[in-house]
Amino acid sequence: MNLLLLEDADFVSAGRARLSGRRLKHLNEVHRAQAGDSLRVGLLGGQMGQGRLLTLDGEHAELEVELNQTPPSKLPLTLVLALPRPKMLKRVLQTVATMGVPRLVLVNSYRVEKSFWQTPFLEPEAIREQLILGLEQARDTVLPEVVIEKRFKPFVEDRLPALAAGTLGLVGHPGEFPPCPRAVTEPVTLAIGPEGGWIPYEVELLKQAAGLQPVQLGERILRVETAVPVLLARLF
Repeated sequence: MNLLLLEDADFVSAGRARLSGRRLKHLNEVHRAQAGDSLRVGLLGGQMGQGRLLTLDGEHAELEVELNQTPPSKLPLTLVLALPRPKMLKRVLQTVATMGVPRLVLVNSYRVEKSFWQTPFLEPEAIREQLILGLEQARDTVLPEVVIEKRFKPFVEDRLPALAAGTLGLVGHPGEFPPCPRAVTEPVTLAIGPEGGWIPYEVELLKQAAGLQPVQLGERILRVETAVPVLLARLF
Protein backbone atom coordinates (compact mmCIF):
# COMPACT_ATOMS: atom_id res chain seq x y z
CA MET A 1 0.00 0.00 0.00
CA ASN A 2 1.85 3.06 -1.32
CA LEU A 3 -1.14 5.33 -0.72
CA LEU A 4 -3.62 5.20 2.13
CA LEU A 5 -6.96 5.68 0.39
CA LEU A 6 -9.68 7.41 2.37
CA GLU A 7 -13.40 7.68 1.67
CA ASP A 8 -15.88 10.33 2.69
CA ALA A 9 -17.33 8.00 5.34
CA ASP A 10 -13.92 7.83 7.08
CA PHE A 11 -14.01 11.52 8.06
CA VAL A 12 -15.24 12.24 11.54
CA SER A 13 -14.73 15.99 11.08
CA ALA A 14 -13.11 18.33 8.59
CA GLY A 15 -9.51 17.26 8.12
CA ARG A 16 -9.73 14.28 10.49
CA ALA A 17 -10.31 10.64 9.50
CA ARG A 18 -10.72 7.41 11.47
CA LEU A 19 -9.82 4.01 10.02
CA SER A 20 -10.41 0.38 10.92
CA GLY A 21 -10.40 -3.00 9.14
CA ARG A 22 -7.93 -3.81 6.36
CA ARG A 23 -6.23 -0.41 6.34
CA LEU A 24 -5.75 -0.44 10.11
CA LYS A 25 -4.25 -3.91 9.91
CA HIS A 26 -1.87 -2.71 7.19
CA LEU A 27 -0.78 0.26 9.29
CA ASN A 28 -0.06 -2.00 12.25
CA GLU A 29 1.49 -5.01 10.55
CA VAL A 30 3.16 -3.66 7.39
CA HIS A 31 3.88 0.01 8.01
CA ARG A 32 4.45 -0.62 11.71
CA ALA A 33 3.25 2.95 12.08
CA GLN A 34 3.27 4.95 15.28
CA ALA A 35 1.53 8.09 16.48
CA GLY A 36 3.19 11.10 14.89
CA ASP A 37 4.12 9.34 11.66
CA SER A 38 3.35 11.06 8.36
CA LEU A 39 1.69 8.98 5.64
CA ARG A 40 0.75 9.54 2.00
CA VAL A 41 -3.03 9.68 1.79
CA GLY A 42 -5.66 10.33 -0.83
CA LEU A 43 -9.41 10.79 -0.97
CA LEU A 44 -11.10 8.31 -3.30
CA GLY A 45 -12.18 10.34 -6.30
CA GLY A 46 -10.38 13.44 -5.00
CA GLN A 47 -7.01 14.89 -4.11
CA MET A 48 -3.96 13.41 -2.42
CA GLY A 49 -1.78 14.74 0.37
CA GLN A 50 -0.39 13.91 3.80
CA GLY A 51 -1.91 12.39 6.87
CA ARG A 52 -0.38 12.71 10.34
CA LEU A 53 -1.17 9.76 12.57
CA LEU A 54 -2.70 11.02 15.80
CA THR A 55 -3.64 7.73 17.47
CA LEU A 56 -3.22 4.06 16.59
CA ASP A 57 -4.30 0.94 18.46
CA GLY A 58 -5.97 -2.38 17.75
CA GLU A 59 -9.39 -0.78 17.26
CA HIS A 60 -8.83 2.22 15.05
CA ALA A 61 -6.39 4.79 13.73
CA GLU A 62 -7.08 8.51 13.64
CA LEU A 63 -5.32 10.87 11.25
CA GLU A 64 -5.10 14.59 10.65
CA VAL A 65 -5.37 14.96 6.88
CA GLU A 66 -4.32 17.68 4.44
CA LEU A 67 -5.23 17.13 0.78
CA ASN A 68 -3.57 19.48 -1.70
CA GLN A 69 -2.15 17.37 -4.55
CA THR A 70 -3.69 16.36 -7.88
CA PRO A 71 -3.71 12.63 -8.67
CA PRO A 72 -1.72 11.44 -11.70
CA SER A 73 -3.30 11.76 -15.13
CA LYS A 74 -4.90 8.76 -16.81
CA LEU A 75 -3.87 7.18 -20.09
CA PRO A 76 -5.82 8.35 -23.17
CA LEU A 77 -7.24 4.86 -23.57
CA THR A 78 -10.35 2.72 -23.70
CA LEU A 79 -9.41 -0.91 -23.09
CA VAL A 80 -11.76 -3.56 -24.45
CA LEU A 81 -10.90 -6.89 -22.87
CA ALA A 82 -12.40 -10.32 -23.41
CA LEU A 83 -13.37 -11.57 -19.96
CA PRO A 84 -10.40 -13.46 -18.45
CA ARG A 85 -10.72 -16.48 -16.20
CA PRO A 86 -11.78 -15.41 -12.68
CA LYS A 87 -8.43 -15.67 -10.89
CA MET A 88 -6.73 -13.77 -13.69
CA LEU A 89 -9.49 -11.16 -13.68
CA LYS A 90 -8.53 -10.06 -10.18
CA ARG A 91 -4.92 -9.45 -11.22
CA VAL A 92 -5.91 -7.71 -14.45
CA LEU A 93 -8.25 -5.32 -12.61
CA GLN A 94 -5.41 -4.33 -10.29
CA THR A 95 -3.07 -3.84 -13.26
CA VAL A 96 -5.59 -1.70 -15.12
CA ALA A 97 -6.01 0.60 -12.12
CA THR A 98 -2.27 0.72 -11.44
CA MET A 99 -1.39 1.67 -15.01
CA GLY A 100 -3.96 4.46 -15.24
CA VAL A 101 -6.59 3.03 -17.59
CA PRO A 102 -9.68 5.26 -17.31
CA ARG A 103 -12.20 2.91 -18.96
CA LEU A 104 -12.31 -0.88 -19.14
CA VAL A 105 -14.95 -2.76 -21.12
CA LEU A 106 -15.22 -6.48 -20.33
CA VAL A 107 -16.74 -8.31 -23.28
CA ASN A 108 -17.75 -11.78 -24.28
CA SER A 109 -15.91 -13.79 -26.91
CA TYR A 110 -16.29 -17.21 -28.51
CA ARG A 111 -13.38 -18.52 -26.41
CA VAL A 112 -14.66 -17.10 -23.11
CA GLU A 113 -16.17 -19.94 -21.11
CA LYS A 114 -19.78 -19.32 -20.08
CA SER A 115 -18.95 -20.18 -16.47
CA PHE A 116 -16.65 -17.15 -16.26
CA TRP A 117 -19.70 -14.86 -16.28
CA GLN A 118 -20.99 -16.51 -13.09
CA THR A 119 -17.97 -15.60 -10.98
CA PRO A 120 -18.58 -13.50 -7.85
CA PHE A 121 -15.48 -11.50 -8.87
CA LEU A 122 -17.75 -9.65 -11.33
CA GLU A 123 -19.92 -8.27 -8.54
CA PRO A 124 -19.53 -4.47 -8.30
CA GLU A 125 -18.01 -4.58 -4.80
CA ALA A 126 -15.54 -7.29 -5.84
CA ILE A 127 -14.44 -5.25 -8.87
CA ARG A 128 -14.13 -2.13 -6.74
CA GLU A 129 -11.98 -3.97 -4.19
CA GLN A 130 -9.41 -4.98 -6.81
CA LEU A 131 -9.38 -1.54 -8.42
CA ILE A 132 -8.71 0.09 -5.05
CA LEU A 133 -5.74 -2.23 -4.50
CA GLY A 134 -4.38 -1.08 -7.85
CA LEU A 135 -4.90 2.58 -6.99
CA GLU A 136 -3.10 2.14 -3.68
CA GLN A 137 -0.14 0.62 -5.49
CA ALA A 138 0.10 3.42 -8.05
CA ARG A 139 -0.71 6.34 -5.72
CA ASP A 140 -3.88 7.29 -7.55
CA THR A 141 -7.36 8.13 -6.28
CA VAL A 142 -9.63 7.94 -9.35
CA LEU A 143 -11.37 4.63 -10.02
CA PRO A 144 -11.49 3.40 -13.63
CA GLU A 145 -14.91 3.02 -15.18
CA VAL A 146 -15.71 -0.67 -15.73
CA VAL A 147 -18.42 -1.63 -18.22
CA ILE A 148 -19.65 -5.21 -18.70
CA GLU A 149 -20.88 -6.27 -22.14
CA LYS A 150 -22.07 -9.88 -22.32
CA ARG A 151 -23.05 -9.81 -26.01
CA PHE A 152 -20.10 -9.35 -28.36
CA LYS A 153 -21.79 -8.59 -31.68
CA PRO A 154 -24.30 -5.95 -30.44
CA PHE A 155 -21.56 -4.21 -28.48
CA VAL A 156 -19.11 -4.12 -31.40
CA GLU A 157 -21.71 -3.02 -33.93
CA ASP A 158 -23.83 -0.64 -31.85
CA ARG A 159 -21.64 0.87 -29.11
CA LEU A 160 -17.97 0.38 -29.89
CA PRO A 161 -17.95 2.67 -32.97
CA ALA A 162 -18.90 5.64 -30.78
CA LEU A 163 -16.30 4.73 -28.15
CA ALA A 164 -13.59 4.36 -30.78
CA ALA A 165 -14.48 7.51 -32.76
CA GLY A 166 -11.55 9.89 -33.01
CA THR A 167 -9.08 7.37 -31.57
CA LEU A 168 -6.44 5.01 -32.90
CA GLY A 169 -8.31 1.70 -32.90
CA LEU A 170 -6.20 -1.43 -32.42
CA VAL A 171 -6.82 -5.15 -31.92
CA GLY A 172 -4.04 -7.04 -30.17
CA HIS A 173 -3.86 -10.39 -31.95
CA PRO A 174 -1.02 -12.78 -32.93
CA GLY A 175 -0.54 -13.38 -36.62
CA GLU A 176 0.67 -11.79 -39.84
CA PHE A 177 -0.22 -8.26 -38.82
CA PRO A 178 1.79 -5.03 -38.43
CA PRO A 179 3.73 -4.61 -35.18
CA CYS A 180 1.99 -2.72 -32.40
CA PRO A 181 3.01 0.95 -32.63
CA ARG A 182 5.18 2.57 -29.98
CA ALA A 183 4.85 5.78 -27.99
CA VAL A 184 1.67 7.04 -29.62
CA THR A 185 0.47 10.53 -28.86
CA GLU A 186 -3.21 10.17 -29.72
CA PRO A 187 -6.10 8.53 -27.84
CA VAL A 188 -6.32 4.77 -28.32
CA THR A 189 -9.05 2.15 -28.26
CA LEU A 190 -7.40 -1.22 -27.71
CA ALA A 191 -9.11 -4.62 -27.84
CA ILE A 192 -7.35 -7.63 -26.29
CA GLY A 193 -8.75 -11.13 -26.69
CA PRO A 194 -9.05 -14.11 -24.36
CA GLU A 195 -6.62 -16.98 -23.84
CA GLY A 196 -6.20 -18.37 -27.36
CA GLY A 197 -7.02 -15.03 -28.95
CA TRP A 198 -9.99 -13.73 -30.88
CA ILE A 199 -11.48 -15.98 -33.54
CA PRO A 200 -11.18 -14.68 -37.16
CA TYR A 201 -14.84 -13.60 -37.22
CA GLU A 202 -14.31 -11.40 -34.15
CA VAL A 203 -11.16 -9.80 -35.55
CA GLU A 204 -12.99 -9.02 -38.79
CA LEU A 205 -16.02 -7.57 -36.99
CA LEU A 206 -13.84 -5.36 -34.80
CA LYS A 207 -12.18 -4.12 -37.97
CA GLN A 208 -15.23 -3.65 -40.17
CA ALA A 209 -17.74 -2.36 -37.62
CA ALA A 210 -15.50 -0.21 -35.41
CA GLY A 211 -12.36 0.40 -37.48
CA LEU A 212 -9.95 -1.39 -35.12
CA GLN A 213 -6.83 -2.60 -36.94
CA PRO A 214 -5.07 -5.85 -35.89
CA VAL A 215 -1.51 -5.54 -34.54
CA GLN A 216 0.87 -8.06 -33.00
CA LEU A 217 3.76 -8.24 -30.53
CA GLY A 218 5.82 -10.90 -32.27
CA GLU A 219 5.96 -14.67 -32.33
CA ARG A 220 5.50 -15.28 -28.60
CA ILE A 221 2.01 -15.95 -27.29
CA LEU A 222 1.37 -14.07 -24.07
CA ARG A 223 -1.12 -14.64 -21.31
CA VAL A 224 -3.74 -11.92 -20.94
CA GLU A 225 -2.28 -10.73 -17.63
CA THR A 226 1.07 -10.28 -19.44
CA ALA A 227 -0.31 -8.88 -22.69
CA VAL A 228 -2.18 -6.05 -20.98
CA PRO A 229 0.82 -4.34 -19.33
CA VAL A 230 3.12 -5.10 -22.27
CA LEU A 231 0.78 -3.50 -24.79
CA LEU A 232 0.09 -0.48 -22.58
CA ALA A 233 3.79 0.09 -21.91
CA ARG A 234 4.56 -0.16 -25.61
CA LEU A 235 1.77 2.18 -26.66
CA PHE A 236 2.37 4.87 -24.05
